[in-house]
Amino acid sequence: MNPTKYPTVLGIITAATMTLAASTVMAAGTHGSGHGNMSPASMHGGAHGGSMHGDDAHSSPAGEPGKASEATRTVTVEMTDNRYTPETLSVKQGETIRFVVENKGQLVHEFNIGTPAMHTAHQKEMMMMAEHGALEADRINHDRMKMDMGGGRTMEHNDPNSVLLEPGKKAEVVWKFTEAGKFEFACNVPGHYDAGMVGTLDVQ
Repeated sequence: MNPTKYPTVLGIITAATMTLAASTVMAAGTHGSGHGNMSPASMHGGAHGGSMHGDDAHSSPAGEPGKASEATRTVTVEMTDNRYTPETLSVKQGETIRFVVENKGQLVHEFNIGTPAMHTAHQKEMMMMAEHGALEADRINHDRMKMDMGGGRTMEHNDPNSVLLEPGKKAEVVWKFTEAGKFEFACNVPGHYDAGMVGTLDVQ
């Protein structure tokens, strides 16, 4: 990874993420059990079978998982470093959307549907993933994501409202927007949200 290929902000983000991962390898002995003692409220899914990200999204104020067979339309979302195309979307309340998400950047990016508060909480989890080497600037360490963080919790990124993609990868999110309001789709990889990788969802 050569940060000089990217704009200055992205270079800083890349360097910070790689530094976090490297420092974790050096201090692995100090992490293994400490984070497992965090309160369930600070980790999504503490009571739902293992993932720190877990199943809170099933009761999200932004909606609920949808069925592909009920999707009223398909929306393609492209992720680059560090933006979405499109950046704004209008949705009808009750509508089910099939999002086809493709990472065309050179860094790992996320597409996550939620509220600003949900993204703030999720950013802490993503930072923990980077600290433990599960998330690197341009790759995902899937073995480390399965690491036991204590209490049977892991770092697996398997929420129905979200996909985390390496460069060149594609995935789908099918989501039903049950509530009217303004929501966000965002990338919570450390530094990316602050760099402006966030879009708006207007549900009417």
